[in-house]
Amino acid sequence: MPQKTWLITGASRGFGAEIAKAVLAVGDKLIATARNQTDLQQFAAHKDALTLGMDVTNESQVKEAVAIALEKFGQIDVVINNAGFGLLGAIEECSAEEVESVYRTNVFGLLNVTRAVLPSMRQHHSGHIINISSIGGYRSYPGWGIYGSTKFAVEGITEALYHELAPLGIHATVIEPGFFRTNFLDSSSLRRSAVQLPDYAQTVGKTGDMATERNYQQPGDPTKLAQAILEIVNANEPPLRLPLGTDTLRAIAEKNAYVEQETAKWQALAESTDYR
Repeated sequence: MPQKTWLITGASRGFGAEIAKAVLAVGDKLIATARNQTDLQQFAAHKDALTLGMDVTNESQVKEAVAIALEKFGQIDVVINNAGFGLLGAIEECSAEEVESVYRTNVFGLLNVTRAVLPSMRQHHSGHIINISSIGGYRSYPGWGIYGSTKFAVEGITEALYHELAPLGIHATVIEPGFFRTNFLDSSSLRRSAVQLPDYAQTVGKTGDMATERNYQQPGDPTKLAQAILEIVNANEPPLRLPLGTDTLRAIAEKNAYVEQETAKWQALAESTDYR
């Protein structure tokens, strides 16, 4: 396989770090980014790596980082839009400031990076945009509504990109991981709403308890996720969506069955709204 150049956001830990390590292990080139460049020391000395401090919510900083990367490597073949964090809380409990903060990173940051790299990809008529979503971007859960809504946005953005970019020779894929054994459930990656109302104790409260109990007990192996991403990058026809983990596959099947059943129940009413 020809050597590829990857740009990975949020590469200091979690999925980002695992994918970055896998990229270097197969001999590809790496542009590892994070808010703080000092958090990327594990990659700094590698001959095929460039580490950059880049806050994805700062559009001018993103453009500057991409320009530096292109100056060094000439081309970016794969982008992993991984930077993001979680917010756990009921819809009512999450303040406007908390909601805006998670959207700035998970959605607007992803768009900043995507817009910055696409001109070069269009010029070369090649490339692959890979956006990290979640099972929460396909099926929503109590307590994960705001976080999940950012991932629903990522799903919609990626689906549109898939169709917009295909005629230009560029691929787009959204990754839908279930629970993987990373630090996502730590306070470093997961924020909880400042307000916690007693009325949500039996729904959102139980979700919070589960998040605490499952921390570092998740079924998914992040090193295997990284290998799966390497595989689709080298595929002739990579998928639009890639669900990863048996928990994700089960949740998708359950939601699809529910939607099919509910649609059938209300089909007559749905059909009655057309002009006749």
